[in-house]
This record gives sequence, C-alpha cells and structure tokens, in this order.
Amino acid sequence: MSLLTRRRETVPCTVEVSHRFESLHAHVRFNDGSVVHPGDEVIVHGAPVVAAWGEVIREDRQATITRASLAERLWTRATGDLEFMELCEFSFSEEIRL
Repeated sequence: MSLLTRRRETVPCTVEVSHRFESLHAHVRFNDGSVVHPGDEVIVHGAPVVAAWGEVIREDRQATITRASLAERLWTRATGDLEFMELCEFSFSEEIRL
C-alpha cells in the first residue's frame, strides 16, 4: 500500500434490491471475497436496479473498487468517529419538542 497512490480493482459482484414490506434494502456482495476498508470507494457498473413493490431483484454485475492510499485510510479512521458523533446529536423519535 502506497502512502499517496490509489489503485483500482475490478471485481464481480451481486446486487440485491428488495422493495417489500418486510425488508427495504440494497446490498452489494463481492463474489471474489473482496473487502472494502475505510476510505475505499465502490462503483457498481450498469443501469440502476429498480424493484417494484413486493419484488426482490438480484443481478450479477461488475464493480470497481478504488483503494484508498495509506494517508487517506488513516485520515478516514481518524475523522470517522467525529462524523459519527454528529449523527448522535439528532433524534428520530416522533415526539415534538417546543
């Protein structure tokens, strides 16, 4: 891993999009066992997958993983906790505060 250089990998993946009452989700699984680390970027190639109500769609695709440089990875780890704490300041309850 280089201090400043990024590298790219093209890997096979499976995209699953669910639009059901029980589960509303979109997942990408790398078929070759690749793992995404802090700072890495993933682009899944192809047209957007749109599931109608009640459907679950699975498609095989290609994805490009751009690996973060060592400096980017360290920066992401150092600042990631601070960004997470911003989310903790908000409440998602239905209670109305005046």
